[in-house]
Amino acid sequence: MTDKEKLDGMKDQVTGKVQETAGKVTGDRETEAKGKAKGFMGEAKEKLADTKDKVAEKANDVMDDIKEKMDKDDK
Repeated sequence: MTDKEKLDGMKDQVTGKVQETAGKVTGDRETEAKGKAKGFMGEAKEKLADTKDKVAEKANDVMDDIKEKMDKDDK
């Protein structure tokens, strides 16, 4: 799921950059601003996906440590 979220974020960044550039070239400040906003949202989506991955990985590590300790206690 997070791979899809990362790809969505990257897609939004590219789309936003294209839109921002189109706004600059045409002198359309609204299009430029919308492009910048879309790019920022893409960055946020990608960072959120990375953070979710790191949190899940850490939670799994903690659970593994707890399981190992419980297994040692049972012996």
